[in-house]
Amino acid sequence: MQAESLQPGVELFESVIESLQPVVVLQTKQSTLLIEQFRALARRTGQSVYLWKADAGLCSLREGELRVPGCQRISDTLRYALHSLHFGVYLLEGFTVPLSATNVALLKQIAHTPTEHVRRVVLFSEDPTLVDALDGARLINAQRRMRSRPRLRDGRWLV
Repeated sequence: MQAESLQPGVELFESVIESLQPVVVLQTKQSTLLIEQFRALARRTGQSVYLWKADAGLCSLREGELRVPGCQRISDTLRYALHSLHFGVYLLEGFTVPLSATNVALLKQIAHTPTEHVRRVVLFSEDPTLVDALDGARLINAQRRMRSRPRLRDGRWLV
């Protein structure tokens, strides 16, 4: 994957990391593309980035889909993220909306528990109203940020 094609993913990943809120709702219709870009970033940087899917549970993107034991359900994954003492970005894709009361409570607890390390839970959703149910969550519109911006390279504008 070329660096130019990774640029939107890099900018979104930096926005997630720099967010003051630990719970982020990433509004996108291209979650598969973003996950592949985040996977490439995790492998290049060595950062701990995980992906939860309903059919696979929680897997490490950096370690080539290495599964995290005991994190098959979304609630187990949220508890794992809540109690982790290390840097981690947890991507959640393919969950059912509306979220259960248990999962909403866990997300709110993550949002309001201060840590000395970066811990971000990112929910991929096309529905921006999901952020209303999660007190303390941040909404990032990935569609707007992924539009290519012209860049000057070697005296030429690239789109």
